[in-house]
Amino acid sequence: MKSTINRLFVRSIIKHYLKYDKENPFIFISALLAFLGIAAGVMVLMIAMGIMNGTQEEFKKRLFVMNYPLTVLPIETHGINHELIQSLKTKFPHLQFSPYYTTQVITKNEGVVQGSLLYGIDYAQESALNPIFDKAKGSNESPFKVVIGDALAQEMNVIVNDKVTLYFSEQQAVGFGTMPLQKRFTVDGIFDSGLKAYDKAIMYTSLEAFEKLLDRPKGIYDGLHIFTQNPMDEIESIKKALPNNVIIEGWWEQNGGFFSAMAMEKKALFLVLLLIILVASLNIISSLLMTVMSRRSEIALMRTLGATKKEIRSIFFRLGVIIGTAGIIAGTILGSFGIWLLTTFDIISVPEDVYGTSKLPIDLQMNDFGFILLGTTIIVLLSSLYPAKKASQTDPLTVLRNE
Repeated sequence: MKSTINRLFVRSIIKHYLKYDKENPFIFISALLAFLGIAAGVMVLMIAMGIMNGTQEEFKKRLFVMNYPLTVLPIETHGINHELIQSLKTKFPHLQFSPYYTTQVITKNEGVVQGSLLYGIDYAQESALNPIFDKAKGSNESPFKVVIGDALAQEMNVIVNDKVTLYFSEQQAVGFGTMPLQKRFTVDGIFDSGLKAYDKAIMYTSLEAFEKLLDRPKGIYDGLHIFTQNPMDEIESIKKALPNNVIIEGWWEQNGGFFSAMAMEKKALFLVLLLIILVASLNIISSLLMTVMSRRSEIALMRTLGATKKEIRSIFFRLGVIIGTAGIIAGTILGSFGIWLLTTFDIISVPEDVYGTSKLPIDLQMNDFGFILLGTTIIVLLSSLYPAKKASQTDPLTVLRNE
């Protein structure tokens, strides 16, 4: 006949064992340390995973704008033309397109020189998919205008409506020789992407400037930027609509190594911090084992009065689970409070030129929180099994004879 558990009896014994015992204070202290250890582990895991996710998302947001979700590049000359762009607009009306020219230039002002990457773009089309550029652009009607990054503007010591000299790799005839082509451009706007490397290296000018200065054929571009909310889902369908003389790349392919390293670092950090909870679980084991050893006579007495092995095992297993669950709940509350504190108040500041923001970015995703709870729960359950099994194996005859 299958044995049943007297739940009222089990609950009353658990309440008795959770109380402070003056004769064995170390048992209560060990249980308290286990509770605090698990709470601290859950709290640290939540904050650490939140910071890792926040930092990764902040980098993604910055790189997503400056690198663009999708980029079409030509394999052969004249690969990207006006006809191809119109065809893509017809097939994918929900996407935003911005064709561009590009070349390397040297920027000079007041004796300061800096190499940069100059893009020739249509201001209206670029503004539709690049909010950073849209915010920075001015209203200058001249084709020889340039929008530069904040870091470059500071280095060149220029503000809006100042002029800078751009030196191109193309040559122009001067007397009996040649010299690099140069042209004075008006600073039409200054953008701030939050990433110093991009703000220092990227500049924007008009398509007309490239066509007039560098004799670029109108309607034949060096590349095409595409904006979509779901680039990973749409890249294959766009690829099928492209001819063989062009290729398409996603921003994650251009920065794949960087984000792979961040994902690996996140996993490693999770496993390392999970060791805090593992160490705390050892206190659960030691606390329960000490309880078993100090309560051997009580366990033997309960067995002689009719308590089953299953009930004894249930008592000590639930005792461990209660300590662990209380730690998980306390850790979740402390972790949530810590995240709120760090996101609400500027307690910790980080270098903006390194991380893209001066405020500590925190974004704890639900799946990471779920993994934290799952990992902690498994550790707590496993830690409670052995002491519970040991308590149920207590031989009442042997214990009472020795007493």
